Amino acid sequence: MGRICIKEFNCEKELTLSVIGGKWKMLILWHLGKEGTKRFNELKSLIPGITQKMLVNQLRELEEDLIIHREVYPVVPPKVEYSLTEKGESLMPILESMYEWGKNYMETILKRQEEELESSK
Repeated sequence: MGRICIKEFNCEKELTLSVIGGKWKMLILWHLGKEGTKRFNELKSLIPGITQKMLVNQLRELEEDLIIHREVYPVVPPKVEYSLTEKGESLMPILESMYEWGKNYMETILKRQEEELESSK
């Protein structure tokens, strides 16, 4: 927990956002939570637009924060798999709620745009 321990947070919400915030972490967590254990290249192909360097950084931070587990198998070529820890699993209801909120919000916005188009005719 070195990454988190060196920071100072004003409230628990800041801590939560520090752990799961950013452009890619929630997507990584979503795929691991919904689809299970993944290898690095599988995650990379599931997240279009993420660079290899960024994926490595995000995975390291999530591992350091005890949210994901990195399993290295002693084989040639090296095999590494990522999965959610118990703490990571506990984030899934939060991510599912965020997904539902986003879905409902998108429907609201689309409905509003349709109404505006109709009223401008």
